[in-house]
Amino acid sequence: MLLLPQIRFFLLQNRQGKTRLSKWYIPPPTNSSGATTTEAEKVRIEAEVHRLVTARDKKYTNFIEYNSYKLIYRRYAGLFFTIAVDMQDNELSYLETIHLFVELLDAYFSNVCELDIVFHFNKVYSMLDEFMMAGEIQETSKREILDRVKFLDKME
Repeated sequence: MLLLPQIRFFLLQNRQGKTRLSKWYIPPPTNSSGATTTEAEKVRIEAEVHRLVTARDKKYTNFIEYNSYKLIYRRYAGLFFTIAVDMQDNELSYLETIHLFVELLDAYFSNVCELDIVFHFNKVYSMLDEFMMAGEIQETSKREILDRVKFLDKME
C-alpha cells in the first residue's frame, strides 16, 4: 500500500502566540476518557507548537520532532508558518511549500503584513484551500492559484 505524504495541520502564528491561521487536516488525538475535546486539544497543541518554535535557537534546523510527527516551520518577519507532517516526509519540500504560500500571500496582498491576514482571513483560507486540500498539495503554480483566487473574487 502506497502512503502519500499527509499534512496534519498548517499554522500561522505571531511572536506573541496568537494563531492567525489554523487549518487541521487530521484531527488531533484525544484521550479515550473523553476529558478533553478536539477543540481544547487543538488549542493545547497550538500553544505547545508556538512555545517550541519561538524558543528554538536560530542555529538549529527548522525541523522539530513532535509526538508522532514532524514540525517544519519558517519565520517571516513576526510570523511563524508551521506545517506538521508524517515522520518520513521530506522536510525541504515542506519548507518550499511554506515559502510558496508566503509568495502567494505577498503577490495577492502586495507586501503582505499580519493585518492583511487578520482582516482578510477569508481570502487567506481560500488561497490555502486552492493550494492544499485534504492534507495534500493540490497546485504548485503560483499563477494558477492566484488566477483562481482572483476569479473567486470576481464572483463575489
